Amino acid sequence: MPLIILTGFPSSGKTRRAKEIEQFLLQKLQAENRSMRIHLINDESLNIAKDAYKEAREEKKARGSLISTVERLLSKDDIVIADNLNYIKGFRYQLYCVARAISTPHCIVHTGVPAAMAKEWNASRGSEGYDETVFDELVARYEEPDGRNRWDSPLFTVIYDDQTVPGDKIWDAVILRKPPPPNLSTVTKPVTDTNYVYELDKATLEIINAIVEGQKEYGAGGLPMVVPRASVKVINPSRIVTLSELRRHRKQFIAFNKLRTTLDINRVADMFADYLNTSLA
Repeated sequence: MPLIILTGFPSSGKTRRAKEIEQFLLQKLQAENRSMRIHLINDESLNIAKDAYKEAREEKKARGSLISTVERLLSKDDIVIADNLNYIKGFRYQLYCVARAISTPHCIVHTGVPAAMAKEWNASRGSEGYDETVFDELVARYEEPDGRNRWDSPLFTVIYDDQTVPGDKIWDAVILRKPPPPNLSTVTKPVTDTNYVYELDKATLEIINAIVEGQKEYGAGGLPMVVPRASVKVINPSRIVTLSELRRHRKQFIAFNKLRTTLDINRVADMFADYLNTSLA
């Protein structure tokens, strides 16, 4: 069943809202005599300390732990509430792909709290809060959800002084709504075409090399770039994208799509271009 993704500034009340959603769903399921399990996943349940956000490597491990747990628990008979910062839109896109791969609905619940207020709440938590420097860095990197993006829709923003979450609307969106069909980039099939992995590797390598050369020639912030094999153009960010960053995105994309593919080799380049547009924007 559905995946409910919490997102918001650190110390903005996400866990409180996640528990309100869990309680509402439990009561609703009981009232309608439905038999579904609810899994609330957060840093505490995954044994992730707030110190993990001090270093990029440890933070990456934390995100990996979250997404692997979501993949393991999400099914057509289970509801998963992912209570985490989820502040990177590329990561929210990955979670969206996990849900769509098994044709189950998802939604985003955004805790709308001003950064200054969240910082006060964080300070009031003492040793249980985030380090002040870490808090400021996370806020600076936060990528607010946009309901116009399919991975951020449907989007429910809960303001800090709202008495409760919009439970009925969330129920309608993730329980009553018809699940989306899996698409070419998310459907799960075993890889049987031995040429697929080779083409996946080759196409993505050609694209990142083209982006590096394109920015060398035209600089950052120019027109979208035409890349090999793809009909989708790649945005040219207003900053120079390093080769190491592109390699990281390529590695993540390959790892994700080795297991989630229709073996449509002709779509690989467009899928990767779309993924980069999500990650680099």
